[in-house]
Amino acid sequence: MALSFFGKKPPVDPARVSPQAAPASAPVRPSTPPSPPPPSQRTELSTLDFSGGDVNRALAQCAGLVEVQEVGAGIGAVFEEAAVLYANGNVLEAERVLDGVLGDSANTAGEGLWMMLLDLYRLTGQRERFESRVLDYATRFERSPPPWEDLSAQSERRKADVAPLVNLSGNLSGQAEPQFQQICVIGRKSGGIRIDVGRLRSADETGCTLLRKALTQLAADRVKVAILNPAQLVNMLDGLIAPGRAEGRDIWLLVLELLQYTGEHERFENLAVDYAVTFEESPPSWEFKAQQQAAAAQAALEGAARADEGFRFEGELTGASNETIRKLAAVASQCQVVTVDCGRLRRIDFVGAGTLFNVLATLQTQGKLVILQNVNAMVGALLRVMSVDQVAQVTLRP
Repeated sequence: MALSFFGKKPPVDPARVSPQAAPASAPVRPSTPPSPPPPSQRTELSTLDFSGGDVNRALAQCAGLVEVQEVGAGIGAVFEEAAVLYANGNVLEAERVLDGVLGDSANTAGEGLWMMLLDLYRLTGQRERFESRVLDYATRFERSPPPWEDLSAQSERRKADVAPLVNLSGNLSGQAEPQFQQICVIGRKSGGIRIDVGRLRSADETGCTLLRKALTQLAADRVKVAILNPAQLVNMLDGLIAPGRAEGRDIWLLVLELLQYTGEHERFENLAVDYAVTFEESPPSWEFKAQQQAAAAQAALEGAARADEGFRFEGELTGASNETIRKLAAVASQCQVVTVDCGRLRRIDFVGAGTLFNVLATLQTQGKLVILQNVNAMVGALLRVMSVDQVAQVTLRP
């Protein structure tokens, strides 16, 4: 996604263009990794050491080497100032700078500054301000605005709030008592737990008693419980009971409990009648738990999808000794092209960006191509200020 941060450029006078000059075109990144520039052309930033020492001195060195062209009535200076303020954690000041320019009806700002402000609202969870600004964006650029998406740290914590998973396998018997005690401890600590019973191959009444008591205890402690893959266990236990034979009471009750997780209401009602006749007592009432089951299954799928994803930057990358940035070099040693998903990267500070530049510059000299994709506009602005886009391919998020 290529955006103009500085508005429209003034028209070129054809009379001043040399007849030998070829028409300017947007740079096209080669399909193969770029060759490293000769030493005489390398940027001075690649010689800076961010690995230790005085951080303030490193910042001062960088600030002296960064050059931003001030065009469009100072728009370039605003772009740089907002990027650096946000990188340093001064979110309110960065918002004030951007809003001050874009709130002026006479401004000549390009789409880039608008995307910075909209992404700043998404990164801080300010939906109302985002909604009020996207209308101005759509009117100005005559195109559909980006959709709302909560990219704030609070939203990330909610997405990561997946209950721990416990797998039961083998024989469900009295020997599993310590495991069920641990399940109750984990459930109380996390407030929720997922129990996968799909790998159980046999069961006896003692084991069914332990599982049923654990579920009862978790319910009393108000722990959210999801039973995964219960169908096989239900069918297995169903073969251990028979109407009119008053044996294995806890097996009956466990089957009735599991049927509420599978959502089989009719089967539950039929078994409840048989239970009442066999044991001459009222059966448990139906409680629909399939919706909770579906939510747990979806969370598990999302967790598996995240585990399958490749290398990524997440949260906030700060400081010169950031381990995530340094791991990038190890990943790149295994391949020529490395794609880094930055969709969950909220912020990178000035020193962290300098460390990233050094790592990427080294990889470029080795013939490696690193692609930073789904970068938010605020981080993308700093990467441009720090010339990171000169040693890696940077693409912004929609």
